[in-house]
Amino acid sequence: MRYTVNKSFRALCLTVWCALLLAGLTSCIGSKQESGPPAAVSEEPQKEVKDPIQERIERMSQSEKIGQMMLVGLDGYELGENARALIDTYRVGGFIFYKRNINDGLQLVELVNTLKAVNHERGAPPLWLSVDEEGGRVTRMPAELAKVPSAEKVGKAGKPELALHIGQALGEGLSAFGLNMNFAPVLDVNSNPGNPVIGNRSYDSNAERVGMMGVQMMMGLQSSQVVPVVKHFPGHGDTSVDSHIGLPVVNHDLDRLRSLELKPFAEAVRSGADAVMVAHILLPKLDPEAPATFSKPVITELLRKELGFTGVVITDDLTMGAIVKHYDIGQAAVRSVEAGSDVLLVGHGFDEAVSVFYALQQAVSDGVLTVEQLDQSVDRILRLKEKYKLDDENKAVPDLIRINSAIRSAVTSLDP
Repeated sequence: MRYTVNKSFRALCLTVWCALLLAGLTSCIGSKQESGPPAAVSEEPQKEVKDPIQERIERMSQSEKIGQMMLVGLDGYELGENARALIDTYRVGGFIFYKRNINDGLQLVELVNTLKAVNHERGAPPLWLSVDEEGGRVTRMPAELAKVPSAEKVGKAGKPELALHIGQALGEGLSAFGLNMNFAPVLDVNSNPGNPVIGNRSYDSNAERVGMMGVQMMMGLQSSQVVPVVKHFPGHGDTSVDSHIGLPVVNHDLDRLRSLELKPFAEAVRSGADAVMVAHILLPKLDPEAPATFSKPVITELLRKELGFTGVVITDDLTMGAIVKHYDIGQAAVRSVEAGSDVLLVGHGFDEAVSVFYALQQAVSDGVLTVEQLDQSVDRILRLKEKYKLDDENKAVPDLIRINSAIRSAVTSLDP
């Protein structure tokens, strides 16, 4: 009986051992199969992801590109026939508002919304809707919006944080009315007491203080989604002629400019300036042939290469006396683009805007300007519009109680 039990037990063990051996072999075979050669990788090339802005530029006509490079004025409080043509026919990239366009808050909102709607019908990129709202004596906005003091008063307070708060509150006020660009701050150093055009528009006669206060104002506007356009490069502070009337001449060499006039602009570029306005001033020691507005040594060599500015370059108004008394406006526009400008400001006159448009078209046809030059400028313009999230949405009439309170609080804090 004992022998029988042992024999049965051995038989059971043998059966279990065989089963385990077979399972092990199967596992090994499975492992070898799993560690076989990897599946073949598809050699089909991956589709390149295209830049949507570049794609848009490729679809744009030459007229649409030229239009994007123009920022123009309009007449009256309502959308007139000429303003509609500037959008429908000439495809302009934006408008600048003056006192002649602003009666009160309700009217301004209605005008802004109408321009947006007409532009949207064309399927064009959203418009620049801009203004000169520096503070002090240079103001365009309706009476409902609290006013900010002159740059000189802000500079004398010597409180950079207040310049920032004023920029933020002012930017909110502009944005509330649908505006998205402000031709401010002024970064000119007030080094000439006899200057007829700058004066208290400047923060100070000290370049470092101008840079410090101006950059804070710039950053405040940026934080409120309003593009600040710093001006008037390379410095309008030491002039004795008003460029609205004639052409100022500044006889400083590059060393002098670097030591004073350029300092605030260099600080602004280092701090992320998005747009720079170039002045109508002649600097014979840099370029005896052309004012800064269409000087390659000033725009390309000095602003872009030396200061490293990669943003949008905008001319001062091409209808100012400094230009129209000495140059054909169309040719001035062409020369400005040749020199490196991106946006041509034509603040006054429908015929003047049309002349600029056709002059640029002819310059491309004649090979004076290249399509590549247009594309580079339009690329910078569209990227800035995208950065600031421009849109064609209607604006409601704003409730300015909080915004005005913020402006007045900052202004009150300027006092000793």
